[in-house]
Amino acid sequence: QVRLVESGGGLVQVGGSLRLSCVASGRTVSRTHVGWIRQGPGKERDFVAVIDWSGRSTYYGDSVRGRFTISRDNAKNTVYLQMNSLKPEDTAVYYCAADGEWGRIETTKSADYWGQGTQVTVST
Repeated sequence: QVRLVESGGGLVQVGGSLRLSCVASGRTVSRTHVGWIRQGPGKERDFVAVIDWSGRSTYYGDSVRGRFTISRDNAKNTVYLQMNSLKPEDTAVYYCAADGEWGRIETTKSADYWGQGTQVTVST
């Protein structure tokens, strides 16, 4: 079992930055791939980014590539999402997701474990 707790969301102006954190706990967390999925109001789930358990491999959604950076500190059981140059269309609830299968989060937007979500609102 893996428990995920997100933090760091909030209100930011266009062009601003935020850093989300996802703290993981559980027996197998060090071997778990972790990603971020977001869902805006009235929209479907949107894949944001994923990082493998070692931190050596990352993958990004087209809409955030070049603006967002995912990283992890396994010593702290924490995954970060640095979000720069934020746009109004980035407004969404951001969910941390963990899965043992590489490729599942970005291709299916599903995962074995989910956090409760953190709201990010980008204002004009």
